[in-house]
Amino acid sequence: MTLVLTRGDLESVLEPGACLAALREGFRTADAVPVAGQRVRTDLPFPGTATALIPGLLPGIEAYTVKVNAKFPGAQPALRGVICLHSGQDGELLALLDSATVTAWRTGLAAALGTDLLAGPGQAVGVIGAGAQAELVVRGLAALRPRSALVVHDTSADRAEAFAGRHGGRVASSAAEVAAAADVVLSATWSRKPLLHLADARRGQHFTSLGADEPGKAELAADLLEAATVVVDDRELAMTMGALAQGGTADATLGEVVRGEHPGRVSAESRTVYAPVGLPWQDLALSWLAYRAARREGLGRRVDLLA
Repeated sequence: MTLVLTRGDLESVLEPGACLAALREGFRTADAVPVAGQRVRTDLPFPGTATALIPGLLPGIEAYTVKVNAKFPGAQPALRGVICLHSGQDGELLALLDSATVTAWRTGLAAALGTDLLAGPGQAVGVIGAGAQAELVVRGLAALRPRSALVVHDTSADRAEAFAGRHGGRVASSAAEVAAAADVVLSATWSRKPLLHLADARRGQHFTSLGADEPGKAELAADLLEAATVVVDDRELAMTMGALAQGGTADATLGEVVRGEHPGRVSAESRTVYAPVGLPWQDLALSWLAYRAARREGLGRRVDLLA
C-alpha cells in the first residue's frame, strides 16, 4: 500500500524544529553517501520547465526519493509535482507526497539554517520575494535566532503587504531599499537579472539567494559575489546552474561549515552569501520525517496502485 500525503497532511505533521534538526544532520552526513544525486532539468514547449531530482539518499535511512517538478512562473502555485518515497529494500512505493509543500519546507528551512550559521549578530531581516520559500525561511529563522525589524519587497504589492502583516514588518519599494534596511537579506524570486549589486551592500551584511536555481536566473551581481565569502550546497551545481553560473567561486559548502571544516563567516566585517541550488537528499530528509509522523498519527490516504 502507498500512503498519499497532501499539502494539508504535510502541514499537519511537519514542524520547523524537527525539520531543522533533520536538515542539519543531513548537511553533516550527506557527503558520505557513495551515490551522487542528480538534478535533471529541461525546457518545455510550454511556458515552464521540468525538473527531476534523483536519488535522495542519506546514511541510516533505508529509503530513497525521486522528485518530479513542473515550474511555471505564471501559474499559482508556480511549482507543482510529486515526490515518490521508495523502500531501499525492495523498491516498494511507500508514499506519494505533494512536492510543492516539501520543496518549500526543505528549501526554506535549509536556507534558514545556512543563514543562521553565516550571518552576523544583526537582527534586522529583509525579504525580496514574498512567496512560500521566504515564508519558511522567516519561520525557520524565528526558531534559530532573535529578529528585530522585518522589511519586505515583492513585485506584487498585495503579496508584500500580506507577508509584512503576518510577520509584523513593513513594505519597501525596491530591493535596494530592503538591503539598506536589513542586516540579513533573503531573496527568493524568479529574477533573470541581478537585483542587488555591491553598491547596495555594506560590510558585515549577509545575503541568502534562493532564486538562482536554474540556468539564466540571477539575484546577486558578480561584484557582490566576488566581494563576499560565498557558501553553496553543491559546488558543481552552483557553477553550472546556480548563483555562480556567470562566474565566481565558492569558498565552502554548507556541509563543510556544519562539520566545522570551514568557519563560514571569517570576521565581523565580512560579507557572506549563502547560494543553494537544492539537493535530492533534502527531499528525503523531510519526506522520511513526514512519512513516519503520518504513519504514527494515522494521517494520509492509503491506496493500492497495483489493484
